[in-house]
Amino acid sequence: MSKSNKKIWLCENCGNDFLSWAGRCEACGEWNTLKEVDFQVSSVSPGRSSSKIDANFKKFSEIKIVNNARIETGIAEFDRVLGGGAVAGSVILLGGEPGIGKSTLTLELARNIKNIIYLSGEESLDQIKIRADRLGVNSDQAKIIATGEIEVLAQEIPKSKPELIIVDSIQTVYLSEQNSTPGSIVQVRECGMYLQRLAKQSGVPILIVGHVTKEGNIAGPRMLEHLVDVVLYMEGERFHDARILRGIKNRFGATNEVGLFLMAERGLTEIKNPSELFLSKHESKPGSAVTATMEGTRPILVEIQALTIPTNFGYPKRTVSGYSLNRLNMLAAVISKHGGINLSSVDIYINIVGGMKLSEPAVDLAVCAAIISSYKNKPLPKNLCLFGEVGLLGEVRQVAREGERTKESKSLGYQIIENIKDISGLIKNYL
Repeated sequence: MSKSNKKIWLCENCGNDFLSWAGRCEACGEWNTLKEVDFQVSSVSPGRSSSKIDANFKKFSEIKIVNNARIETGIAEFDRVLGGGAVAGSVILLGGEPGIGKSTLTLELARNIKNIIYLSGEESLDQIKIRADRLGVNSDQAKIIATGEIEVLAQEIPKSKPELIIVDSIQTVYLSEQNSTPGSIVQVRECGMYLQRLAKQSGVPILIVGHVTKEGNIAGPRMLEHLVDVVLYMEGERFHDARILRGIKNRFGATNEVGLFLMAERGLTEIKNPSELFLSKHESKPGSAVTATMEGTRPILVEIQALTIPTNFGYPKRTVSGYSLNRLNMLAAVISKHGGINLSSVDIYINIVGGMKLSEPAVDLAVCAAIISSYKNKPLPKNLCLFGEVGLLGEVRQVAREGERTKESKSLGYQIIENIKDISGLIKNYL
């Protein structure tokens, strides 16, 4: 078997490789993302392997599950997103914007889990200690090392036998056998594959922290997301205290679960009743409406605020915070067509209170009600909760899990109206 070096071009966005350079990646369509790297290939032909491979194929009935227990992290909201805890040998990727709380969450894990290895390629030991003291993390159960050499993990695992390994972050660690800088496409991909093999061989779950790009994706090739078992994103506005841990991929549980936290001076605090948090200062005023949205399997009551003012230009302005601009334009057209309200001469501003981001169609009715309420300068009835999908014909459709939304609304003293059939009925009876 002989080996030879050749050059290939890797896409920084999706991780696909090509034999020649091009200005545009044929796989993901992004421009100027192909980077040249050296690649080593072997000349072994199929069926002529230089060494005999010991292939041990098994039937499902012959496979014995050795360790099926999940490792509980002591953070109920985190375990909820994982599906009950970390699975032995799993690889978890945690992404989020800078300053959103990723490192804070990892230190919370270091406080709760008895035996943990924390590898930091970004901060020195002194910096980690300062942050730990601020958060009140004084446990000696974690072994911490500040280095980018990822191979040290394989040496330490047999000695410490940890319950969890944390790598912060994948863009700052490297394999010494790779002749490229940390954070490069090759290093991120090879380090990801190395950690995957290490987790499967040792049975220790590994949590990898990853930076995100300006588009909100985890930096490095998309191949990294395919390698891991679980992908989590920490979301939230930096100027709001609420944080949402959202599961994007989970091989061992549901992908629609979310964990809710409150960023405080002493770290992240779990939110037990999110509806009361997001409605703590709600008042029945023109332009305000309350809706019940589903975050994972959990119903949450959220306030939607709308502001309509006469436009000073020929083209009306539409601005959103935490909501879809395209969805707002569609609902404004429906209101104008089927509600008899001309919105072509007013600017519309939509804000989701508390830094929440809503995307499900079930909040359409509440958005329409808030817009009409602001336009007419008339408040909605007190303690009214609205949810329903609004169609292009102005009709109001049923949504999933109405029973859970209704139960949560009534538990907080809100009334549910079930006889709203269309937009004109909303205006006639309540506005």
